[in-house]
Amino acid sequence: MKNILWLAAVAIMAASCKQKETTPETTASANENEVVLTDAQYKNAGIETVKFTEKNISTILKVNGKIDVPPQNMVSVSAPMGGYVRKLNLLPGEPVHKGQVIAVLEDQQYVKLQQDYLVTKAKLQVAEQEYSRQRTLNESKAASDKITEQAGAEVTGLRVTLKALEEQLKLISINPARLTAGSISRSVNLLSPINGFVTSVLVNTGKYANPSDVLLELIDPSDIHLNLNIFEKDAAHIKMGQNVIAYTNSNPTEKHMANIVVISKDVNASGIVEVHCHFKKYDPKLLPGTYMNAEIETTSSLSSSLPEDSIVTFEGKDYVFVKTGTRQFTIQPVTAGKTENGFTEIKDAASLSGKEIVGKGAYTLLMKMKNTAEEE
Repeated sequence: MKNILWLAAVAIMAASCKQKETTPETTASANENEVVLTDAQYKNAGIETVKFTEKNISTILKVNGKIDVPPQNMVSVSAPMGGYVRKLNLLPGEPVHKGQVIAVLEDQQYVKLQQDYLVTKAKLQVAEQEYSRQRTLNESKAASDKITEQAGAEVTGLRVTLKALEEQLKLISINPARLTAGSISRSVNLLSPINGFVTSVLVNTGKYANPSDVLLELIDPSDIHLNLNIFEKDAAHIKMGQNVIAYTNSNPTEKHMANIVVISKDVNASGIVEVHCHFKKYDPKLLPGTYMNAEIETTSSLSSSLPEDSIVTFEGKDYVFVKTGTRQFTIQPVTAGKTENGFTEIKDAASLSGKEIVGKGAYTLLMKMKNTAEEE
């Protein structure tokens, strides 16, 4: 009797062990594209399903161009009356401020101009006194009209000459109001007309500069912009005010934000339309002539989209998991488009319309499927 009871107990234990060995973690499926989870696995995976939503997804247009400066912000500095360069200590790249002395010139004609101005000013004072005296005499018929008119003409002529000399003095940065016989100088200062920096120095100390010669070239960086080249076929997607993200080849991770301010109305011989962009915050490291890559957000449109977490990538292809049962899921390939604000456009969404798509937990299902395939 004891032997019979012992054999029965052994048989029960064997049957129990056999049942445990044949209980899989993931229920087997005849379809290799399916995953079936146990209740415990489903709970631990935290599976959440979603459905397609219509989202505005912007198309990104990738272009290139370079940093440019408008003509009005590029200044060529010359000596209006010519002269010998006596002092010039600037180098390309140095900053300059409006009104700063950037060069000192010398020439005997500066002395002559100042002399002519002071002499003319003195003559005008005498002529005005004489004209006033002649008018008084003419009123009492003590002087003829002709003499009075000649005195008036003399005053007018001297005033014109004095005004012309004043303007010439201003050209060489001499203030006529402060000029006296004791302040006459053979040298004049050449002043910077803008705030900016030097791009090139074209003369050296001791050289004679003609009025037509360019001594220095300056740039005002306040209006430095990005000049992009847009192919004619893409020009229709470009609009004023669109956002632009620009970066250099040497530092692609540093992004520079800009927006479109001017779109050329002309297509050049290469089929390119020029688009000008203003930086929202100018970086002094961006020098004129620097080549840049850029991404333009074109007009957004409503697209069938899923959360980013819904799409899994395996062997270079994109997939989603579709819920086909209580704990059963099928993997299905999709064609993913642009991603924006956490949502990805699905270009072939029609085949998945109305189905429950796994959002949270999609990669967990992919790992389960891979592990099951390896065990088999």
